[in-house]
Amino acid sequence: MDAAFSQTLIALLPNLRRFALSLARRKDVADDLVQTTVERAIANAASFDAASRMEPWLFRIMRNAWIDQTRRQRTQGTQVDVHDIPEALPTDPRPGLEARIMLKSVQETMLTLPEEQREILHLVCIEEMSYAETAQTLGIPIGTVMSRLSRARLALSEKMGLK
Repeated sequence: MDAAFSQTLIALLPNLRRFALSLARRKDVADDLVQTTVERAIANAASFDAASRMEPWLFRIMRNAWIDQTRRQRTQGTQVDVHDIPEALPTDPRPGLEARIMLKSVQETMLTLPEEQREILHLVCIEEMSYAETAQTLGIPIGTVMSRLSRARLALSEKMGLK
């Protein structure tokens, strides 16, 4: 593993965490997913094509790790999330409450979308990946990316009452 690989990997950590949060919906699980992704990327650094962008390669690793993790969870017992206990959550009196409420509303509405639409919406709109990179990351045709993205945007705007 060379220095350029390491530097690029470190620079992409915030992007990986955002994508992990969109998949896992829990910060602790997302952090574990990022760690797993980085471990797998380092272990398989030799298979990375330096002529291509690293971001889609890492997102594909993360998505595969997420699929592996969700399959393993099927055999685990019930777990309780701290977000399910409202009295355990701190209040936030800082300014900008309206913007946070709107962002929370969009995030919650995105969670109601089918996973295939939510993934594509996140990769294209938040991670700013091209349609081709998104198609490569998810292993689907570019036309499927475009149609799912269109359906996701329409569904999101309808559910938010914007259309």
